[in-house]
Amino acid sequence: MSIYLAHGASGNAASMAPYVDGLRGFGLDAHAVGLPVRSAEKAVPTYRQQVDQPAGAIIGGQSYGGRVASLLAADEKVRGLILISYPLHRPGRPEWEARTAHWPSISCPVLLLSGEADPFCRLELLRVALDRLPDAELVTYPRVGHGLLSVLDDVLERMVAFEAGLA
Repeated sequence: MSIYLAHGASGNAASMAPYVDGLRGFGLDAHAVGLPVRSAEKAVPTYRQQVDQPAGAIIGGQSYGGRVASLLAADEKVRGLILISYPLHRPGRPEWEARTAHWPSISCPVLLLSGEADPFCRLELLRVALDRLPDAELVTYPRVGHGLLSVLDDVLERMVAFEAGLA
């Protein structure tokens, strides 16, 4: 089973190297996905073009890349979805409904990994939004913001366990 992870809006495919290389270190088939930075909806076809056999793949990404992956998972059957620092809302603007309107269409298991100090994702709002996903696990990290590299070892172990649970 392959894992595809896309970058955030300020990154590129190379910025996913810590995750991709880490997963490969566990013997998993992991790939970085490069996306154009524009509206998430318009980037979905670019993500889809880089995924070989979506029905057997785990897709996901960091922030914007995770949002694009979630839109793809709502449109097409995938094996699993990993959302790293999902951008639930803009900082200081807790309107989250539009960014999760597609979540009820996601039928695969979802792993959400989020920093508890993330300005793009107030956890009390995320916990409410989780009701829109039929099969979701949320893991949070105290005192961690919008990037999870400071807890990379735990993040990788959670991803490996998630993949093993889907096998």
